[in-house]
Amino acid sequence: MNGPIVSVAKELGFEGNSFLEGLVVSTFIGGAFVGSISSGFLVDKLGCRRAFQVDTIPLVLGAIISAQAHSLDEILWGRFLVGLGVGVNTVLVPIYISEVAPTKYRGFLGTLSQIGTCLGVIASLFLGIHSESDPHWWRTILYIASIPGFILAIGMQFAVESPRWLCKAGRSDEAIEVIKKLWGPSEVNRAIENIQSVIRSDGADLDTSWLELLEEPHSRVAFIGGALFLLQQFAGVNGVLFFSSLTFADVGITNSALASLCVGFTDLAGALNATYLMEKQGRKSLLIGSYLGMTASMLLVVSAISLPVEKDIGNTLSVLGTTMYIFFFASGAGPVTGLIIPELSSTRTRGKIMSFSLAVHWVCNFLVGQFFLELAEKFGVASVYAGFGGFSLMAATFGYYFTVETKGRSLEEIEMSLNPNFLGGNK
Repeated sequence: MNGPIVSVAKELGFEGNSFLEGLVVSTFIGGAFVGSISSGFLVDKLGCRRAFQVDTIPLVLGAIISAQAHSLDEILWGRFLVGLGVGVNTVLVPIYISEVAPTKYRGFLGTLSQIGTCLGVIASLFLGIHSESDPHWWRTILYIASIPGFILAIGMQFAVESPRWLCKAGRSDEAIEVIKKLWGPSEVNRAIENIQSVIRSDGADLDTSWLELLEEPHSRVAFIGGALFLLQQFAGVNGVLFFSSLTFADVGITNSALASLCVGFTDLAGALNATYLMEKQGRKSLLIGSYLGMTASMLLVVSAISLPVEKDIGNTLSVLGTTMYIFFFASGAGPVTGLIIPELSSTRTRGKIMSFSLAVHWVCNFLVGQFFLELAEKFGVASVYAGFGGFSLMAATFGYYFTVETKGRSLEEIEMSLNPNFLGGNK
């Protein structure tokens, strides 16, 4: 909506009202928060496959209602429904990938979803370019936005269900068939034995309670998940992305769409880098290295703004620091955070923990978006960026002391190592 919002506001009669323009954007985040909270129940009851299909209803309806909107109320309802669908999706995608992927490819496949997100953003930016010359183009864009929902609904009909969820639901025969197809016949006995072992220890029913997140070891993982997403958002990625167009304008890239595409392709390059490093370096070291790189990038930008250097040099350093920051974020802090939390979570509470963690993400996302400009005007961009660098350093420190390496270990092996109910489990 960043590009078309001007055309939307003009046609629907709230042009120039920054509060209402912000409301149209932030209503999406409100829907995403509700979607994140409710997704734990959906995945526990329906499994990932059916939950994906149910989730396409608000995605498609929201896009169509938005495209046909002729009043502020209609566009708000459409945005809320799309946000609802996206909120559910942000929880389902990492859970599904972590539970279906073979252990040795789990990290690589997890980063593929990040690449898909980058490609989707770039495609939407290309579609948005025409909105600058056609004031009604936004309706076409939003109609197009309904198409992925249809593709997802049909595509998941041919996808498999998570073997972990099938075992938890008492459908072991189906789980065996899925494991044969995805992991190979040689993995069936060991996989089923491990899955059944953690289910016996943790409980096999599909009705989990939010209060279980207060018990060990679930409380530890919920704390890690919430803290990682809080630090990720307060490290300022949305603020940096918001301000990037102005930073690029200082070096002569005045076309906002072109500046956004530069950012999009940098994000894609970082995600491609993550696919190579995820299994080579491991989650923990990649997460720490990513945040240290983001810290250095923010230090470079703050220095370019604060130190007495020539304007051209300062602008070039600002662009370099911004580009480095986005690249480092996409190389680790972005994809690792979404992947490591379902890896650390138990089979029983994975849906609830991801719901809680993503809910924290959307709240912090809203706070950064809501107060970034106000803080920048009051304290200056350099001070705010220094704060982002400080949170990046805190995130690196947190990752070092609180996360554990999950590379090359099955979800059951990770769960056994964290669960004190298993012999040798570490609290």
